[in-house]
Amino acid sequence: MRTALVIGTGLIGTSAALTLAGRGVAVHLVDHDPARARTAASLGAGTEEPPAGPVDLAIVAVPPAHTADTLAATMRAGRARGYLDVASVKGGPRRELEAMGLDLTAYIGTHPMAGKESSGPLAATADLFEGRPWVLTPTPGTDTEVLNLALELVALCRAVPVVMDADAHDRAVALVSHTPQLISSMVAARLEDADEAAVRLCGQGIRDVTRIAASDPRMWVEILTANPGPVADVLAGVAADLDETVEALRALQSADEAKRRGGTEGIEDVLRRGNAGRVRVPGKHGAAPTAYETVAVLISDRPGELARIFADAGSAGVNVEDVRIEHATGQEAGLVQLMVEPAAAPVLSAALRERGWSIRR
Repeated sequence: MRTALVIGTGLIGTSAALTLAGRGVAVHLVDHDPARARTAASLGAGTEEPPAGPVDLAIVAVPPAHTADTLAATMRAGRARGYLDVASVKGGPRRELEAMGLDLTAYIGTHPMAGKESSGPLAATADLFEGRPWVLTPTPGTDTEVLNLALELVALCRAVPVVMDADAHDRAVALVSHTPQLISSMVAARLEDADEAAVRLCGQGIRDVTRIAASDPRMWVEILTANPGPVADVLAGVAADLDETVEALRALQSADEAKRRGGTEGIEDVLRRGNAGRVRVPGKHGAAPTAYETVAVLISDRPGELARIFADAGSAGVNVEDVRIEHATGQEAGLVQLMVEPAAAPVLSAALRERGWSIRR
């Protein structure tokens, strides 16, 4: 791939453009808002100048509601040898293109499973897709050259290609992406009118659950409008669990011992099923999840403290597999939770204590 046209310079489009430009591909940028294209170009994502002729690959990175129309216009104008989109839903846009009577041999639907709570070109990074799944949804009619161009894009972005049927993809993202967004927003909405005293008690648990609730509502309305059925199906299952959990909690208030016992069993059931589902979430680099041990270290909110603790862990010969920071309410301090292999935990704890760190159990 020597040339590319990126249509839509938001987070995903600009990130892909930054990656391609950094790999020596000549990238041309287009956006309905010229200011966004200028911003992306100023970041080094490419040029606003139109290409002299058809490019190797056109990447359509616009909201799902506009994906099919944008693709159709681009394909009819013959602006590329191959065309793909990066919309978060796949079945709908393809069916719209089929209804328009377009020849889809030069098109493939794709979806990089990467993103942030923030949007726009300024949020883009060249490493956004590294190690992340990138779904490809070819059909029997997809031209081999176009599939190869899509695979080359995925390779240049250092993502992991995953081939799926378009409708199976939409059901999958309803479960692992779209429904979690709604549930996170619903939990965060409980905080809107909560007492200030209650909000001040927020800890890492509520921060984890509500992190993605900071996402742009307009963007998510567009995404959910394009995939309402599968999301509603998943939410119906969640609603059934909620009804049963509410009933179990009410039973725990009963004076009847049998009802309380049934309530306990109901709560245990949903928690155990949650445990079983959680262990299926892929671990580091997409491998099977690994049980790490946590070493919690008290840390002050001063420049250089995180760098120092990582340097001390490295000096001890311990690889930190994951890290979380829990900030203390009203204090300039917090806990850094270092996740390491179980055998390394006592080694790390001893080494950090020796270097003056306070280890919390």
